[in-house]
Amino acid sequence: MMHRRQFLRVAATAAVGFQVVPRHVLGQGLTPPSDKLNIAGIGVGGQGGGVLNDYLKTQNIVALCDVDWKKSAHTLKAFPKAEQFKDYRIMLEKRRDIEAVMIATPDHMHAPIALAALRAGKHVYVEKPMAHSIEEARLMTRVARETGLVTQMGNNGHAGEGLRQTKEWIQAGAIGRIKEVRAWSDRPGKWWKQPVERPTETPPVPADLDWDLWLGAAPQRPFHPAYHPRAWRGWFDFGTGALGDMAVHNIDPLFYALDLGAPVAAECQSSALPAEAYPEWQVITFEFGAQGSQPAFKAYWHDGGKLPPKPADLGNEMDLSDNGIYFIGEKGTMVCGGWSGTPKLFPEKRRDEFKLPPKTIARSPGHRIEWVEACKARKPAAALAGFAYSGPFTEALLVGNLATRLQQRIEWDAAAMRVKNLPAADALIRKQYRPGFGIV
Repeated sequence: MMHRRQFLRVAATAAVGFQVVPRHVLGQGLTPPSDKLNIAGIGVGGQGGGVLNDYLKTQNIVALCDVDWKKSAHTLKAFPKAEQFKDYRIMLEKRRDIEAVMIATPDHMHAPIALAALRAGKHVYVEKPMAHSIEEARLMTRVARETGLVTQMGNNGHAGEGLRQTKEWIQAGAIGRIKEVRAWSDRPGKWWKQPVERPTETPPVPADLDWDLWLGAAPQRPFHPAYHPRAWRGWFDFGTGALGDMAVHNIDPLFYALDLGAPVAAECQSSALPAEAYPEWQVITFEFGAQGSQPAFKAYWHDGGKLPPKPADLGNEMDLSDNGIYFIGEKGTMVCGGWSGTPKLFPEKRRDEFKLPPKTIARSPGHRIEWVEACKARKPAAALAGFAYSGPFTEALLVGNLATRLQQRIEWDAAAMRVKNLPAADALIRKQYRPGFGIV
């Protein structure tokens, strides 16, 4: 395995070369920006394989990296010409022709890999949530800005029509000033188990799995199928729970439509909290300060089957679904489906009163192709869920996880990146990393 110091030296050299020498004069046979992009996939066994399939016929998938070749077998078969790796650090060192990377690992490895790729001069697409800790989100945002590379977080609904309609309608006064917002998800439960306790059994590591590389930045522990495959989301060391999995989708309309920054406070009500995992259910309250003409308000996140109260404006016309968000305003209520879905106004008379505004926000060609086109043009702002937007958004959501894990009201100081009323929170804001997998 490559030593961390050696990798960082190689990555730094590559980053300098990328920034100083345009790729069309490198004389290495690279295709020009108008043609296919050379993409590497990291974490390609599940969602990552689905992302790469979107590029099957339109881009060059030159390398694939996964720590579990059995789980990723279908993707390896789909791209037989792509060179295969288990260690992303070796891949980034060897394959200098990589122009962009797609990352779909468990949450705890998003930042180490994304930062290594950015510092090596690669554009980055990383699945949601963008980061595992607040410090990671802050650093990823800064490095993306400093390198000028194109980034995108994989919350696909951000490219959808529903998100744009929601913002245009709210800006046009569809429901007046916002008084309260609630978003929810049916996860966890049937999708992964919560709560959980650390297993005591130590089954053998599957032959195709490199368990040390799967752990990566996380503290050492024995392999168990309670963590991999798929079950990692509920564990503090690996995932961010339902908030990281689905609030990234379902609360996105709130942050985008109101151009929100960080909350000023958060608190959580939940079922019993295990020692190492998220609770069975939680209701997180985010408090936002006044902003322009919008007075201070509260937004609530519900998961694990805890649906929010049904707004009176809905009457008998609609029941709440398994995922979604609603806005209660001075003039009515707006309900959006999950994954930033289509908005609908309530009560019915409000639909008759409100004149639909013109479509002032540019429409997207699709979340993933939007990123590729931005990479080819080297225009970070053209990827609308890039880290400039997704970093502060992810950071704000993770403040909610602080409230869950500490089981106390959090008074958040975004400028100083600290909890004003609880200095002990710093250990969760800034993580420790195993040697070889750090973020600096």
